[in-house]
Amino acid sequence: MARAGAFEILYREYYRRVFGLCRRLLSSADLAEDATQEVFVLAYRNFGRYDHERPFWQWIAAIASNHCVDLLRARGRRQALFDDDAEDPETLPSGDAPVLNEIISNEDAAALNEAISSLPDKYRVPLVLAYYHRASYEEIAEQLGVTTNHVGVLLLRARQRLRERCSEGLNEGEGGAER
Repeated sequence: MARAGAFEILYREYYRRVFGLCRRLLSSADLAEDATQEVFVLAYRNFGRYDHERPFWQWIAAIASNHCVDLLRARGRRQALFDDDAEDPETLPSGDAPVLNEIISNEDAAALNEAISSLPDKYRVPLVLAYYHRASYEEIAEQLGVTTNHVGVLLLRARQRLRERCSEGLNEGEGGAER
């Protein structure tokens, strides 16, 4: 009974954060709602394995990100998403400034969330894992079944596309974008 009470408190405290992570990974509020419920069911079943010396958020976020990546794979999209020919990051064009920090400081959260949601899954998933879940390249590579170099390529492309999408939004706000 005490276990259920403790878990209920954790559920109330972390539900919104887990839902936000799932929404970003799955790019759908409906899918995220279902995934969040499934994540908490998985967490409750495995609560005995939780190391109380570690922060609960790290544990539940790992469960959530693994579950969402599994859902994306189950939809039969894994090969199409993450099996690009890996390119050497050195040969790709780079931005002038740290893109994500610049965008966050210049754009409001709603516009940024919309831009992130509009990214294709193969770019959105590693971006969310890296910047929202703060996963390392090695952790992302393991979850997606790719090399750490490929993670770097995916993140570079994600940041480039995110910058393009946010720039388009700025141009539209200044009297219309030219396309």
